[in-house]
Amino acid sequence: MEFLSYGFMQRALLTGTVLGVTCALLAVFVVLRRMAFIGVGLSHAALGGVALGLTLGVPPLPAAAVFGMAIAWVIGWITRRGEVSADTAIGIFFSTAMALGVALMSLSPAYRQDLLGYLFGNILSVGPKDLGLLLLLSAASVGPLVVFFKEFLFLGVDEEAAKAAGLPTGLLNHLLLTIMAVTIVASMKLVGIVLVSAFLVIPAATGQTLAESVRGMVLWSLGSAVLSVFLGLWASWLWNLPSGASIVLVSAALFFLAYAVRARRQRRKGAGS
Repeated sequence: MEFLSYGFMQRALLTGTVLGVTCALLAVFVVLRRMAFIGVGLSHAALGGVALGLTLGVPPLPAAAVFGMAIAWVIGWITRRGEVSADTAIGIFFSTAMALGVALMSLSPAYRQDLLGYLFGNILSVGPKDLGLLLLLSAASVGPLVVFFKEFLFLGVDEEAAKAAGLPTGLLNHLLLTIMAVTIVASMKLVGIVLVSAFLVIPAATGQTLAESVRGMVLWSLGSAVLSVFLGLWASWLWNLPSGASIVLVSAALFFLAYAVRARRQRRKGAGS
């Protein structure tokens, strides 16, 4: 536990825990709605917003927030019209936004290092002000998820039934996309796009693999996210590895472990019957 005696490690652990809990809860609805590709696409598309903000001389995070929400709403609008499939729309905007970011980065070499920082992040460099802002934005993301938990769950299980029951499915879809965009932008400077993308999918996938109910899925998702942060930071301390990459690798290892446990459980049930 020696690594926790340092202030920057304590802040990194708290930051990762807050981010992990926020993204893991959001990831439950992302996985149930089969929106994993949207989460990954939005997180990478946000890089185009950062590059645009740096090029125009405006604060990059607000620019990325507006850019990310605009892309999320356009993807949602096109998908709901049914003229283009969701994965096709995401692929178009994902690649276009990334290409815009790369093009602007080539035009502004001075900002190249800043853009790489947003891509990979550095959770060990989080300061008290950064942590305070993350806590505020995480509360803004978790709040609607908790308040509309049942509605989002109904939407994730059966959208047609939710629509027939009178729920504003279009509004709920746009709200979920907005929460995703805000969460991604709030986190990308601190931990990088790669870690945010992983947290939006892997913890919930682990929970879904192990759980027999939605409640269990939520608990396993939250637990695996927090454990990934702790073990990832510990591994990065022991072997001098990049902290973000270590957290993602531990999270992936927990998923494969959960998959192996489920496969063994199913073999035992098959042998017993």
